[in-house]
Amino acid sequence: MIFEQVNHAGTLLAIIITNSFAKPGVHFFTPDAFSQQLAYMKHPAGAIILPHVHNPVLREVFYTQEVLFLKRGRLRVDFYDEDRSYLESRILEAGDVILLASGGHGFEALEEIEMVEVKQGPYAGEADKTRFSGITAADAVVKPIE
Repeated sequence: MIFEQVNHAGTLLAIIITNSFAKPGVHFFTPDAFSQQLAYMKHPAGAIILPHVHNPVLREVFYTQEVLFLKRGRLRVDFYDEDRSYLESRILEAGDVILLASGGHGFEALEEIEMVEVKQGPYAGEADKTRFSGITAADAVVKPIE
């Protein structure tokens, strides 16, 4: 049952849920105030999830938060603070999920990857992000997922 909150200076940068995480029921990893909600669900065969619709609720989103589902391969995730200073890295394996909550991030595919990205819309094109130069593989300080 492994998951990790990556923090820096009191700010949550990311939440990682490894493929080995398994807990019965519904488990939310994000605070209620996050504009992107992330939960894990495990139910036995025959469990019923009642049909429902989602009500229109006006929400204001100031920062894009994204969730990546790594289907195949290995991916190094590099974390940066809001000032674009490199902090540390993690390695994601096939089946892992990460919510990128704040700060900056960059990636290197360590093997051929397939992943799915989910984030808020509508997409604002180039106004949605500011690109900057990142670290090299030799500079990466990879920490194990706790």
